Amino acid sequence: MGAVRQQYPPPPPQRQLRQSPQQPGRGGGPSRLLRGAGLVAVALVAGLVWWFVRSPGEEPPPTEPTQAAEDPLTSGEFDYTTVAGPEVSDDCAGNSYGDVADWFADHPCEQVSRALYTTESGDARALVSVVVVTMPDAGGAQQLKAVTDTDGTGNVNDLVRDETVSLPGAPNVAQGEYESRAEGTEVTIVEAAFYADHTDDELLARIGTDALRLADAHA
Repeated sequence: MGAVRQQYPPPPPQRQLRQSPQQPGRGGGPSRLLRGAGLVAVALVAGLVWWFVRSPGEEPPPTEPTQAAEDPLTSGEFDYTTVAGPEVSDDCAGNSYGDVADWFADHPCEQVSRALYTTESGDARALVSVVVVTMPDAGGAQQLKAVTDTDGTGNVNDLVRDETVSLPGAPNVAQGEYESRAEGTEVTIVEAAFYADHTDDELLARIGTDALRLADAHA
């Protein structure tokens, strides 16, 4: 009897290892760079198309013109011509007389601006003195107005009174119409009188009130 051959089970088949596809790195591969470049190109083309398609000569809407400032010499009831000034100083006491000069010695101003103007209405011609005093505060301006408004206390010199200006035949404005106004730290003082002894109290009062706006010509 022959020898019995021992039977072994056949070896199991070997597994094939799957090769996973190559994963792109974090920085992106060539395909991502190409996609980015394409997007940039599309944006550039769109911008060029918009530039060519927009309306030719298209411009932003015009801005509103700035309104010219009014001339204080001609923007009221009467028109004025500047004769002299404005003369500017920081010595109010030295440019005043009477109790007003004494008041300024204890209450120095910051600035005083003085000027002379003429105006005409019909056959009447008036000389007008306009003084603008700037005080350190509004309280001082109100006090100064109260002092100058009081009869017999003096005033700030007009340019003829202290001989800063020589005007032969000029009337004495200190004996004519008086008006004053305090706004903030500024006090405006107006004195006016007619040439050639003309008399018209109502007209002169209107000139005095109207001339208060000439303070804007001293700015």
